[in-house]
Amino acid sequence: MKKQKILLNIGAILGFIILLFILNKTFDPYQKKILNLCGIYVVLGLSMNLINGFTGLFSLGHAGFMAVGAYTAGLLTMPPAMKEMNFFMKPIVPFLAKVEWPFLPALLMAGVVTALVGFLIGSPVLKLKDDYLAIATLGFSEIIRVVFVNIQSVTNGALGLKGLPTHTNVWWSWGTAIVTILFMVFLIKSSYGRAFKAIREDEIAAEAMGISLFKHKVMSFIMGAFFAGVGGALLGNLLGTIDPNMFRFVLTFNILLIVVLGGIGSITGTTISAVVVTVAMEVLRVLDENINLGFVQIKGIPGMRMVIFSLLLMIVILFYQQGLMGTNEFSWDWFSKIKGFKKTPKKEVRQ
Repeated sequence: MKKQKILLNIGAILGFIILLFILNKTFDPYQKKILNLCGIYVVLGLSMNLINGFTGLFSLGHAGFMAVGAYTAGLLTMPPAMKEMNFFMKPIVPFLAKVEWPFLPALLMAGVVTALVGFLIGSPVLKLKDDYLAIATLGFSEIIRVVFVNIQSVTNGALGLKGLPTHTNVWWSWGTAIVTILFMVFLIKSSYGRAFKAIREDEIAAEAMGISLFKHKVMSFIMGAFFAGVGGALLGNLLGTIDPNMFRFVLTFNILLIVVLGGIGSITGTTISAVVVTVAMEVLRVLDENINLGFVQIKGIPGMRMVIFSLLLMIVILFYQQGLMGTNEFSWDWFSKIKGFKKTPKKEVRQ
């Protein structure tokens, strides 16, 4: 049975890759951008779910981690000529002026630098709990953004970086998403994953069982920061431009929304929610514009899509208080139950 599930998983991944190939060939540039955003938000949602959902740490610093990743990859992949055009107010620091890396090493370095920042922030902050931890991580996120505004010779200040090479495509975004999903699945099934869940449920009991709270909290924080940095790098190289105002608290809220809607502590729920939320935000954009039905024309109201989207979220949360999936995960056993493969044993009739 275990071998059969492994084959089904491999088949599902291959089938999804074929689907991506078809969508990449048939979608127009706008639809491809939405598809890319879906993959990026899967990475970002899972990185936050690892910290908030599986370890139970109420962190609100994701926008800051994304900023570190986006700027790191942007500075490493931008051609020297484009750097010279961007840094016309104040020259860029010499050691970055001539640097131009391929996208993969830059993406990994973005994750590593962000993980280092996560360690530096997490070491003192993770001694706090609940609301205090949330406020502290939110404060550090804003500090990162303000620092990026002021170190003009490195980040170009409030002007941001323009003309980034748009390396991010369907294969980069969803390839990273698939790797992140697989990493999360294996991590949560490992002893570290069980330790994270134990800390989430009861810190005192986990510590009594010999689990090092500080070590596992910092480990979770660093891994979440790594994938947040990678997601930020993918986003920056998709849009082609970044500036500090992109990484305000609203961005963290959007990712938190994906995690809560999908189910705190569910990999499957976060993946589904990331796709649904990203697509719904674009589909509802039609409500902001005039709608012509032929016999009548409905005047669009700017901001109406956010009102309708918020109402839909309220309805979902009212009926699914633990999110779409709760803490459940996808299993092939669902299909066997639906198709009736598991037959209940018949009761013996006594004569």
